[in-house]
Amino acid sequence: MGNLLSIDSWTGDFLAERNLVSARQLNEASELAARWGSNLADVMLTKNWIEPEDYYRALADRFSVEQVDLEKDPLDPDLLEVAEVANYMRELAVPWRCEDGVTTIVTSRPGPELILYARRKWGASVKIGIASKKQIQQAVQSVFSERFLHAAVFDLAEHDPVMSAQTVFTPVQLVVGWAMLSAFALGLALAPIPTLIALNLVMTLFYLGNFLFKAVLIWAGGKHQHASERQMDAAVGLLRDEDLPVYTVLVPMFREPDVLPILANALRELDYPTSRLDIKIVLEEGDQLTIDAATALGLEDIFEIILVPPAQPQTKPKACNYALQFARGDFLVIYDAEDKPEPDQLKKVVVTFDRSPANVACVQCRLNYFNREENWLTRLFTLDYSLWFDLMLPGLEKLKVPIPLGGTSNHFRMDVLRELRAWDPFNVTEDADLGIRLTQKGYEVRLVASTTFEEANVSQLNWIRQRSRWIKGYMQTMLVHTRRPIHLVRSIGVLGLLGFIFFIGGTMLSGLLNPVFWAIFVLWLLTETGIFDPLFPPVLLYLSVFNLLAGNGLFIFVMMLAPFRRNWLSLVPYSVTVFWYWVLMSIAAWKGAWQLITKPFYWEKTEHGLSKHTAAEVSKAQASQTAG
Repeated sequence: MGNLLSIDSWTGDFLAERNLVSARQLNEASELAARWGSNLADVMLTKNWIEPEDYYRALADRFSVEQVDLEKDPLDPDLLEVAEVANYMRELAVPWRCEDGVTTIVTSRPGPELILYARRKWGASVKIGIASKKQIQQAVQSVFSERFLHAAVFDLAEHDPVMSAQTVFTPVQLVVGWAMLSAFALGLALAPIPTLIALNLVMTLFYLGNFLFKAVLIWAGGKHQHASERQMDAAVGLLRDEDLPVYTVLVPMFREPDVLPILANALRELDYPTSRLDIKIVLEEGDQLTIDAATALGLEDIFEIILVPPAQPQTKPKACNYALQFARGDFLVIYDAEDKPEPDQLKKVVVTFDRSPANVACVQCRLNYFNREENWLTRLFTLDYSLWFDLMLPGLEKLKVPIPLGGTSNHFRMDVLRELRAWDPFNVTEDADLGIRLTQKGYEVRLVASTTFEEANVSQLNWIRQRSRWIKGYMQTMLVHTRRPIHLVRSIGVLGLLGFIFFIGGTMLSGLLNPVFWAIFVLWLLTETGIFDPLFPPVLLYLSVFNLLAGNGLFIFVMMLAPFRRNWLSLVPYSVTVFWYWVLMSIAAWKGAWQLITKPFYWEKTEHGLSKHTAAEVSKAQASQTAG
């Protein structure tokens, strides 16, 4: 075992003698290992310069230790501890057998640090065996799959039930809802006109507050952005690779085999030491097409495939919760299958965390679309996202209002994420929910000027499916976080409460209410009927006209402004066609409301890979992999 202490000094020469690596690869790997603060073998494996089977066989031969095939001789589950799983995955060392008081530890990374770790953990009487990184990862997954699956589904509900959407409506909410409907019905029966005027007043004031609040957000979010972006670029340039932490990247996928090459190529292009990346492709066990596609790609050693056992609800957050149990990073980010993050994004986030107080638990990056010019819908979707991520969310950050996270490119401190029991598998917008939950628990969310580009929906029906799930999730989030209104106000403040109501509630309710007001306006316009006159006394009429003209005009105007920040001026004229986009949103809102009652936990799948740009992106990714 003493010979193992000199592992890194022999690695390169020994592998070169066996013609497993070339002289060029060895020289480049040595330079990268020095720059990254990594060992030589990790560099060569993550760069795919040597076949893992060849390397581990050579490693066992060189030191005359046993090479263990964990598929044929699996781990003894009695030797493993659930509390140590994070250490097993980080150290890539697990107990395999214990015979005559001697524990055999299988590892893919023998060396002095491993020897010391093994002796501290399992005592002086230890032996070392060699197994591949992939086999160790899969073996640990197998031992703990059942336990971790239960935790992935029920951990939040069991430990913090008030924050879980597993209960759609609490008894108190049902009673309050019934009381409000009863009072409204009684009002209609006894005093119909005053009751309808009161309802109209409430909705009109809500609309007024909604667009005024968002106007303030846009004004606040647009200030001083360029200066902070320049400072960030300078700070990234000062980072040293050897000081960077291990970063876990979760990529949940379901029935998306076509976009796998795009994803893999985008992650390869990240400007981050590959030996410090812990990339997990998270797939459902029953999704054989995507599993086969991932296997066929021959992914490098930095990629690990996590297979999520079947269980309800079959949702993205459940899959992420399961994969989280095996993560080994200090930080974690989620990307969707079609995502293309800017290469320096992880470094920008590291800088942001380093500069932020300890209670900053999450950093949200911007999202936008690479196929923005494909058709009318992609242009409007791009305008929508530009307004949301480039102006509104920075406004929330400036005003210290809770930020509903986007579904991707949110980066977390690993310890805080685990402390909060991660994502709610019963909430279909687990991202927005977690952003609000972080704030209620005393943590903050920051934004960073780095963009992840995605595929915008090219189909209106597909867009409605996606948006209806989002709005249903916003409804779930409203229901969960209003269960304790006094606690909500105390934890996020009055301004935070107003932001929560207008940002989460406004997005949801405006989609539901718009058709009602549009119908009244169109009916009045076409018939000039006076049937609605009693419902609009002068003050209320003026407020309603102001909302109609100023409110809609403002949103059209700011949608015109949104693309200027990115110099996408060709999108500006399309902002005047936003009315039909709002119609689609209302359809999605009512669909989401219906599903909240009938199928609250149903995750309606958004189909990706429909863009005409997908084939070109796949070809580009495949060419890049071949060249590499």
